[in-house]
Amino acid sequence: MNKRSLVSTLRWSCAGLTVFLSGCNLEVLSPKGDVGMQEKSLILIATGLMLLVVIPVIAMTLIFAWRYRASNTKATYAPKWSHSTAIEAVVWTIPCIIIAILATLTWRSTHALDPYKPLDSQVKPITIEAVAMDWKWLFIYPDYGIASVNEIAFPTNVPVHFEVTSDSVMNAFFIPQLGSQIYAMAGMDTKLNLIANEPGTYAGLSSNYSGEGFSDMHFTAIATSQQGFTEWVNKAKASQANLDNQAFHALTQPSEKVPVSYYTNVTPGLFNSVIQQYMSDMSMKPVGTPSPSPAQASASLSGSIPSHNDHAKASE
Repeated sequence: MNKRSLVSTLRWSCAGLTVFLSGCNLEVLSPKGDVGMQEKSLILIATGLMLLVVIPVIAMTLIFAWRYRASNTKATYAPKWSHSTAIEAVVWTIPCIIIAILATLTWRSTHALDPYKPLDSQVKPITIEAVAMDWKWLFIYPDYGIASVNEIAFPTNVPVHFEVTSDSVMNAFFIPQLGSQIYAMAGMDTKLNLIANEPGTYAGLSSNYSGEGFSDMHFTAIATSQQGFTEWVNKAKASQANLDNQAFHALTQPSEKVPVSYYTNVTPGLFNSVIQQYMSDMSMKPVGTPSPSPAQASASLSGSIPSHNDHAKASE
């Protein structure tokens, strides 16, 4: 391949790559909240430090391959060369320095961006309890007595304290433009603190595969003014649907592409009940499951206790 054809190939490759990447939206690198901005800075710094090694290595690989090609008779031929102290010092010292810097950044950012750590603010945070389901998100506002499916709202410049769990398999709660994903696990209450510094509508999703409807397990996060948030709360309170145990049980049924819906009169302590059903007593019935009649309970109990005949058969 001559030089002209190589340049032409590279040019068309870059053009094709540009076309394919034109549909990508790098939301992580377009943060709208303080946490996301800090994480973007960390990503860029870490990438830049690593490129200090990656770029020279790639460049030298290409240069050496070209310079010491078989057809280049002017290149120095040294078949017995085996060691250079200067080269060894460079290839070990520079990576060690970079690793030390990255380790320091990682240590500091791990504590500074701890998702459980409350954000510094003079404003009282809004608490939102998130429950991952098949395949939808249920959001409970315990301070307002309302809930919503696949949509949340909060004022800008007000910290949002998320408490996250799952009523199904493991999921992951993530709003890319606000930062920090956190896992949602049955029987556990994970916490996440975020803030939006700009009004807007941000995409949220589950970033952990959870089954057939996973690809449509999205939700909308609306950052608005205080007045806009109040109007959103009032719209939810005006809903005719109550989130009692029966309604919750209906939500637990697997469904895909679930539209946004609102609930009022949320059963107190519902979020904790979802967690507790997966705790020590694994036989505890799921939240919202109808209670059995006395006759059914008696039949179930008698069927679960082995008789003397059962023990005798087992011993035989």
